[in-house]
Amino acid sequence: MPMRSENWQHRRAVIEEILRTQRVGNQLELVDRLRERGFAVTQSSVSRDLQEIGALRVSGRYLVPAALGANDAPGSELAEVAGYVVSVAAAGPHLLVVKTPPGIAALVALDLDREKWPEVVGTVAGDDTFFVATAGRTQQARVEARLGALVRSQSNA
Repeated sequence: MPMRSENWQHRRAVIEEILRTQRVGNQLELVDRLRERGFAVTQSSVSRDLQEIGALRVSGRYLVPAALGANDAPGSELAEVAGYVVSVAAAGPHLLVVKTPPGIAALVALDLDREKWPEVVGTVAGDDTFFVATAGRTQQARVEARLGALVRSQSNA
């Protein structure tokens, strides 16, 4: 089969379709599946595509945001995933430790980053925990209160 050099929008749509319908454990598997469909693609371009569509690796496989309950579009509202937050705790004057169910921390942290709260310097996510860095105690308290309010509103819904 001849290789296609389709535009990136079409390739990303095919990647989303593959991730919705097949289990893909790593980027090289996705490169192979795209090549089977005639796409001339490298691992680095697949990596960029996954980042742009907001795909996350959860429990050993890549998932698109829609499969995790978030909006398809980048910048989905944090309120959509706040219900996954189990706890929020201060850790020193600049950090918050946020607990989630396994495999969800990166999704919630990504949405928090996309919200661009002025108090948030950045996030670092693991499997079921992520850290929120703030500029100081005042900003830390604001973020803790805002996340706590989102968690409470989800639990009352």
